[in-house]
Amino acid sequence: MHAITAEEVAGFGVGTVDSTGLVDLVDVDRAPRIGFVVSKAVGNSVVRHRVSRRLRHLFRDRLGTVRPGCTLVVRALPPAAKAGSAELGSDIDSALRRLRLGRSDRDTGGATDAGGAK
Repeated sequence: MHAITAEEVAGFGVGTVDSTGLVDLVDVDRAPRIGFVVSKAVGNSVVRHRVSRRLRHLFRDRLGTVRPGCTLVVRALPPAAKAGSAELGSDIDSALRRLRLGRSDRDTGGATDAGGAK
């Protein structure tokens, strides 16, 4: 399996590579864009469509918390087929925190003080 590198993404002309090797895909003048990848490994077409609908609904509720201009690609894994909306929502919230893509992270760059507060 091949994982795309930051340099390859930058070669697409959709972002720039910073000194840490991370790609900056943020255009603050644009609403967040979110795409979903739900492969056949998740299930048949009915199951894949159900997972896509759940993810779309969950992200719709969270669009106001995601930084403007972010481009996200969400890959659903096979366990998503059996996961409930609450579990998927929890996973989404956790991922957004880990990626530091919340609106509140914009001002601090996601940094926290020694006590863990922003």
